[in-house]
Amino acid sequence: MENHLFDFDKILLLGTRSPRRRELIERMDIPYRTIEIPFDESRAGAGTPLEMARAKMDAYKGELSSHEILLTADTMVFAGNRRLEKPRDTRQAMEMLESLSGRSHRVVTGVCMKDVLRQTCFDDTAYVYFRELSREEMCYYIHQYMPLDKAGAYGIQEWIGLTGITRLEGNFYTVMGLPAAKVWEEWLRFNGY
Repeated sequence: MENHLFDFDKILLLGTRSPRRRELIERMDIPYRTIEIPFDESRAGAGTPLEMARAKMDAYKGELSSHEILLTADTMVFAGNRRLEKPRDTRQAMEMLESLSGRSHRVVTGVCMKDVLRQTCFDDTAYVYFRELSREEMCYYIHQYMPLDKAGAYGIQEWIGLTGITRLEGNFYTVMGLPAAKVWEEWLRFNGY
């Protein structure tokens, strides 16, 4: 059955390599195309997620047409004052999971969206609580799921999220990499709804 409730005349240019962000945009039924933005996160410094999303937006050198909306995003995990980036290897992934085990931590996702007329940027924060994880559980997760492409060395939507997270304050999808409800609200505004 076709849905004629929303007749979007715009397409989202998704400036990310994240398969999780692509999955969320697809699940939101937003028409999109993934684009590559040349941006080296390791050389960008220690900015906030919002600053990183803006820097990615600024790195886009293409011209937007009147029917295109560019979206960039960045997610960071903070254990206390320490920022947990993507682990370099399985040893570092284990260290990160050990630092999260039995504690709470903060996840912040920054998002920027723009078309030819305007730009909006926002961030969202969630607090995640892990129960005490055994070494065997952490080893199992790392070797079965290889979370080297994830800030903080875990994916909330994966096995460790199902079995290890005891409480979440905030938006599940913010932890996954995109505050979906806020993105949807902005998408509607950009489309005149």
